Amino acid sequence: MRSFFDETAEKAKALAVKGEATILAVESSCDETAVAIVKNGRQVLANEISSQIDIHALYGGVVPEIASRMHVEALSILYRSALKNAGIGPDELDAVAVTYGPGLVGALLTGVSFAKALAYALGVPLVKVNHIEGHVSANFVADTTLEPPFVCLVASGGHSHLVNVSRYGEYEMLGHTVDDAAGEAFDKVARVLDIPYPGGPLLDKLAEEGDENRYVFPKMHTVNRYDYSFSGLKTAVINQAHSIRQAGGEIVARDWAASFRKAVVDALLDKALLAVKDTGAKKLALAGGVAANRLLRREALRRGEQAGLRVYMPPIGLCTDNAVMIGSAAYYRLIKGEISELDLNAQPSIRLIEE
Repeated sequence: MRSFFDETAEKAKALAVKGEATILAVESSCDETAVAIVKNGRQVLANEISSQIDIHALYGGVVPEIASRMHVEALSILYRSALKNAGIGPDELDAVAVTYGPGLVGALLTGVSFAKALAYALGVPLVKVNHIEGHVSANFVADTTLEPPFVCLVASGGHSHLVNVSRYGEYEMLGHTVDDAAGEAFDKVARVLDIPYPGGPLLDKLAEEGDENRYVFPKMHTVNRYDYSFSGLKTAVINQAHSIRQAGGEIVARDWAASFRKAVVDALLDKALLAVKDTGAKKLALAGGVAANRLLRREALRRGEQAGLRVYMPPIGLCTDNAVMIGSAAYYRLIKGEISELDLNAQPSIRLIEE
């Protein structure tokens, strides 16, 4: 008897020859449950997301066990909603894709289990996708003319990477965070300002009202010219805030937020533009939750124009976790014949590029 993998491998080859595929994608790496249907890596037929922000806000952050349970409740509902909104039946799906890491292990397992069961039931290829690759691939949906090569700045709560995207699915890690990621630093400084969860987006909103030149914070230094390090900046900002308050002084929250935001954005773009210059790239893309930051988006466009670069960035809805980006990345894996067995497991600590 032929295995599931053997049968779906033949279907994957046929899809590669055809060059077309309608993929149902699942994303459940953290606290967003998402199901999308994407055609040929670029066309969005359905995009369903169930947010858990209000629930986790009660605890001041993501509670992994609660996140996993909420994923279980939402996945089948979002699956049916995606099919309905796309106007297609299950038999019209060519493959199922899923985020298998990095992320919270329990949350990942809910999506992986659902995707494996669905792929088996439909008899279609199963495609695993790295969450970080998904963020990069959101740009392919945002601008259907974008093609590699380009440099991508991936900035989120857990990741700050500079990646050279040489071809679809082929990456060179130029630099990465050696400690805290940019999004993590935003969230921790937000707590000092008594900004509730989710801190980063709310700090960004508050910073729009502030004077970014009122407070001066230190610049980062790293051994690798493309690496990031936000731990020192975060600690210096927090300590400075405590010192001012202990001395009886007051912090103007909107100015503090604006000044800190400027320090982080400058650091992100200084390194990104340096990498672009050194590699000779002509295109810079943004990706990840921090790519929704208002100042980062404005400054990337402004400084990119000054440097003669074409700058790409997903719309806000595709910066945060979503399944559209997973469906896009999966298409380019699928047409290269990169499919998975049914023993696929979650890998919460996997990297974009395994060393």
